[in-house]
Amino acid sequence: MAASTETLTAERILEATEEVLRRFGPAKANVVDVARALGVSHGSVYRHFRTKAALREAVTERWLHRTITALEPYAEGSGPADERLTDWLTALFALKRTKAGGEPELMATFQVLIGENSAVVERHEQHLVDQIARILEDGVREELFATPEQDVATTARAVFHATDRFHNPAHAAEWSAPDIEAAFEAVVALVQRALKA
Repeated sequence: MAASTETLTAERILEATEEVLRRFGPAKANVVDVARALGVSHGSVYRHFRTKAALREAVTERWLHRTITALEPYAEGSGPADERLTDWLTALFALKRTKAGGEPELMATFQVLIGENSAVVERHEQHLVDQIARILEDGVREELFATPEQDVATTARAVFHATDRFHNPAHAAEWSAPDIEAAFEAVVALVQRALKA
């Protein structure tokens, strides 16, 4: 269905861009393809996103933000912080595995875009670390975690890095290994013991 320029929004452009990327891949997808999918001129797309790079950055950020949104209930939820941390790490691993296994072509496409947009990735990782930090802060208040309050941010980043094998797409090939669940549980248990020590 063609869009008129009056109803064209940044969100509709990003949706169309994701579909074009899914169809053509990052090397062949361009602004003209996005405009064609929307039934508008490429100039209409450029009114919302000044460059192809800006459009690719925005669609990458949108894709990564879905993970942050899905994890927010664990960061902001109620219940003991140690359980919420385990649930947060489990949900992150599940989300990454679903993305890698459910649409491997789209995952590969976004890996290319992520490589082009290191600032977007840094912001994304910082959002995730901030979510871990909120859980850790609750755990310190609840006297479940022994981390000093002034070290929460550093500890949150350490937790993120310690569990890298289970959320960094560079390890996606390992995520279907028969022993991956046991490996994940062992790392989470180790993290929990370290936080409580």
